[in-house]
Amino acid sequence: MTVLILAKAILALMIGFVTAIIFGLILIPLLKKMKVRQNVSIFLKDAHKGKDGTPTMGGLIFIIPTIVTVIILLLMDKIEFSENLFIVMFVFVAYGILGFIDDFLSIRRHNNEGLTEIQKLFGQLFIALIFFFIFMKSGGQPVLDIHTLGIKIDMGWFYGIFLLFVLVASSNAVNLTDGLDGLAGGLSLISFLAFGIISWGSHWVVGNEDIAVFCFVLVGSLLGFLFFNTHPAKVFMGDTGSLALGGTLASVAILTNHEITLIIVAGVFVVETLACIIQILSIKLFHRKVFLMAPLHHHFEKLGWSEQDIVKTFWCAGLILSMAAIAFGVWI
Repeated sequence: MTVLILAKAILALMIGFVTAIIFGLILIPLLKKMKVRQNVSIFLKDAHKGKDGTPTMGGLIFIIPTIVTVIILLLMDKIEFSENLFIVMFVFVAYGILGFIDDFLSIRRHNNEGLTEIQKLFGQLFIALIFFFIFMKSGGQPVLDIHTLGIKIDMGWFYGIFLLFVLVASSNAVNLTDGLDGLAGGLSLISFLAFGIISWGSHWVVGNEDIAVFCFVLVGSLLGFLFFNTHPAKVFMGDTGSLALGGTLASVAILTNHEITLIIVAGVFVVETLACIIQILSIKLFHRKVFLMAPLHHHFEKLGWSEQDIVKTFWCAGLILSMAAIAFGVWI
């Protein structure tokens, strides 16, 4: 049985990787031809001036191959359809569409101003509400279940607010972290690898193995995306990719009852978000900066760190946290 699980995981990863590479080779020239280009923020013009005009919406490189691969596996009866798998795929596609709209408007206006913050937040909340509705209809319970410690907390009506917060916070966290070549993509790959393993161990969840296969396919697709996205990046994922990754990561954590584990797995994303919150509050309340620039990766850039060193350091931190989370969520 263990050998079969490993074989499924490796095959899913391999299929995702190959399809993403092929799709990337087709999509990137098409994006260039259509002039789907990134407009670098005026605050980063000096450090990232060489990146202006790089194709964006690259999140499609891992979104489309992942969805197509999972559908083919379903049609071939290699994995089974379940409401939980549908929820994960729905969140993945829905947040991807929201990000696509944001990217499209930014490109059309030739600046970094796509959807307004209110519009984007409304869209995220709307998708999260649909997630909550389907989740509860499919038998979900308003219980925070820390399975490893045997702790169950009945949150009642507050559980709905909690789920909305987790989904919106996670999608925004990945979005904020997407600022250096390969940073968000690499951290997401590590996070989904961890949750693929955690999902496979969550035997009390309906369709847990199929959710795990989805995660492994996505890991392979992200690996293929990183072939084009590592420094110097030939394409950026854009909000199309970052919102989809963050929302989906949260949905897998919720469905497998590992909301607390998510904080550890996504520790780097959490720190990046906290740095932004601290910076905003400090400026508004005390009229001074805590960091040279937020999010945190730009602070290290201002300190003189090279982009590659920052990305490798953050990847290492994400890997250590994910290994600790796997030990906590599966083994211990």
